[in-house]
Amino acid sequence: MIETIDSPYIIEATSNNFKPLVLENSKQGPVLVNFWSRTAEPCLRQFPVLDLLVHHYDGRLLLINVDAEKEVAVTHEYDITSIPTLKLFRNQQVVATMHGYQNEEDLLKLLEQYVARDSDLTLAGAIRLYTDGKKTEAYETIANAIVEDPVNPRLPLTFCKLLKHEERYIEALALIDALPPNIRNHTEVAQLHDLLTFHREVDTSRNIDNLVMQVERAPDDLEAIHQLTAQYVVRQQHEKALQQLANMMEIDPGYRDNYARSAMIRVFNILGAEHTLVREFRPNLKRYAH
Repeated sequence: MIETIDSPYIIEATSNNFKPLVLENSKQGPVLVNFWSRTAEPCLRQFPVLDLLVHHYDGRLLLINVDAEKEVAVTHEYDITSIPTLKLFRNQQVVATMHGYQNEEDLLKLLEQYVARDSDLTLAGAIRLYTDGKKTEAYETIANAIVEDPVNPRLPLTFCKLLKHEERYIEALALIDALPPNIRNHTEVAQLHDLLTFHREVDTSRNIDNLVMQVERAPDDLEAIHQLTAQYVVRQQHEKALQQLANMMEIDPGYRDNYARSAMIRVFNILGAEHTLVREFRPNLKRYAH
């Protein structure tokens, strides 16, 4: 291992301990994974930059180093084809991938979106207010925090999640659509937006069991497939949703302005690029490309 600063927030991972180290810790905060090789000069230049970032964030960022030449299994699992490759994990999924040497400025710009900020303490207080039944006060607290710290994406993200909890999907979508592009395109905000679009499509008067029977009786009923897909997504039955969309593509790929294709992309976004279902169903996009 290349010599780095002595820090409890810099850990060397193996294929055996990668998932508990990275995925579990990413529930608590951002985890930056550095796939490196001692034979690649850009990797050697990257280490001092990463050390500086760990020192800068002082416990708010965990750095995991993976020797790509030794740890072949995890390198293959995450499709590492060049080094250095940096992958940022949050809440058990990859939220950003960077190839090649990255300078401090660019990394700071990315990490600032995910590392805890002072306004996150205000956000925690607002969530407590909400759980105590003080919903109006909670919303006002978050709204004020957004004004004070407009670059923290977790503030509008949480605001919209609370609206979603109350089934106020249209309001949540409108709020996300009004956000600045850098916040609107933040991975978790974009994922919530795509999920909300499926909630908006659901016809609550249509029972999912009846929809399943209808599609079994009439496999080419695209309207029923459309509705069944949306209901599967909001129930987190993503594989069933993707299978319905694949069926729709086969029957009529142009249905509703290529709905199946756009909906499949939205499901992929919700799952994250590294998800096994995304890899399994992605060929459908090429097969029915228009």
